[in-house]
Amino acid sequence: MVQGVVSIYMTQANLFEESTNLFMPYYHQAGICYVKKVFDKTGSIEPAISGVPYEDITGALDYYFENCNGGRPFILASHSQGSAIAKLVLKKYFKEHSDYYRRMVAAYVIGYAITRDDLAANPHLKFATGESDTGVIISWNTEGRKNVEQNVRTAVLLPNAISINPLNWKLDATYAPASENLGSLMPNIEAGRYEIVDVGADAQIVPERGSIVTKAEMEPIPEELLEIFNAAFGPDGRHETDYALYYNNIKANVAKRVAAYLNN
Repeated sequence: MVQGVVSIYMTQANLFEESTNLFMPYYHQAGICYVKKVFDKTGSIEPAISGVPYEDITGALDYYFENCNGGRPFILASHSQGSAIAKLVLKKYFKEHSDYYRRMVAAYVIGYAITRDDLAANPHLKFATGESDTGVIISWNTEGRKNVEQNVRTAVLLPNAISINPLNWKLDATYAPASENLGSLMPNIEAGRYEIVDVGADAQIVPERGSIVTKAEMEPIPEELLEIFNAAFGPDGRHETDYALYYNNIKANVAKRVAAYLNN
């Protein structure tokens, strides 16, 4: 489990280090099989993560704000189940701690849907409208065309989901070609390291679905995980590369939002 956390640091969290001090708390994650059972029964994974996982994260936030933050602005960042928890944090924890929330530069809640219903029910939350607004949520879910054509139900997309395009930072269906991609982070198996490469990762929002579609292919899923991944994310999902495909664009965007916040 500790090695798994190291992998997430290498492929996601470390992109924030050029602009921020990075704090990456451990928490008890709900197992994917349990999450799937809860989702199949309720249509949401929230009941699976609203107990111990959420309490772990809010405990970590309490410690951070009381001992490490020192009154500075901050960024909240997450992926997948972490983003489901981050959404609860935004809706509940920061509603109760508005003094903290006022210092939030942005929340990168990637790989789990933020919906228009979430925003309507929580007027203190704002979704990003461009590349440099602050105090906002940035979110998307990435998939291939087959998922859209088959209208596949996934565990991370919800009705009325909303995404922002990580290449052109628009909310509509304006196509962003791969030429706008500053570099994807992919493993070089032979060299034993991750490298910034061009994998042809374009991006286009499908407004009626609330997802990002790309032509970039995904790294093969291990055979023993293929069935559960297809069930959770569809036969043409790109869930595991939500960050990696747009790695350098996210890094540049973090710097831009931090600068915008400090210049306000």
